[in-house]
Amino acid sequence: MRLYQIDSFTDEFFSGNPAAVCLLDEAWLPEKLMQNIATENNLSETAFVLRAGDKLAIRWFTPVAEVKLCGHATLAAAHALFAHEKVQAKELVFETQQRGAIRVSRENELLVLDFPRDGVYKIEFTDAMDCFQFKPKEAWRGTEEYLLVFEDEAQVQDAVCDLEKAARIDLCGLIITASSSRPGIDFVSRYFSPKFGINEDPVTGSAHTLLTPYWQGVTGKAEFTALQISKRGGKLHCRAENDRVKIGGKAVTFFAGEMLINEPLTSELSA
Repeated sequence: MRLYQIDSFTDEFFSGNPAAVCLLDEAWLPEKLMQNIATENNLSETAFVLRAGDKLAIRWFTPVAEVKLCGHATLAAAHALFAHEKVQAKELVFETQQRGAIRVSRENELLVLDFPRDGVYKIEFTDAMDCFQFKPKEAWRGTEEYLLVFEDEAQVQDAVCDLEKAARIDLCGLIITASSSRPGIDFVSRYFSPKFGINEDPVTGSAHTLLTPYWQGVTGKAEFTALQISKRGGKLHCRAENDRVKIGGKAVTFFAGEMLINEPLTSELSA
């Protein structure tokens, strides 16, 4: 099975968010086997891409569970197909199990994800969300994450997450954000999802389907340049368009190779 490891939302090695991309022909592998592969890869996400004729489908697994949506691994999958599998189309369409069709297009030097816009709702801050040493000035939520808005970028940068407490929240993860004073950068963020085996995600494309409408409501703007200020860090170009959010970024390939899984192991895991 062809396997790529790609750093997404960066143009430099050892930054951005690494994702594994496994290319499948004809049919999905058994779920248990896909989960074991993702656990073995030990990256925040492994994307499995099924190519059946001229159609594409995608699924994403963390080291502990399958997830409904993942931005950086989708970007990585598109990069693998364009750069290494020599796909000539200007746009790729991935079918998903729960979020409909996701499009990835080439726009100059960027790969641009076309994701459904998440709803964003202001809520009361509760003790269950109190996972950092700083108190947010606002609390919001989307479909899968809580969004905590801090006073400034320094608080986002210096925040320390109580991972044990964060693993007990009722949603998938916690996004923290603040406006940025850096030239050319509109806002910064970080993302934590210990519930799904991701203590801190280096760069989270899907989180920007919530961050973009939030900051659009604050600023009235529709286009943003964002930084996710994890240790590895990454840059995202976000654009709100009606009920969609366009998220652009670059990617670089760290390695390309083959994964060897013998038939007895495959048969055992499919049982």
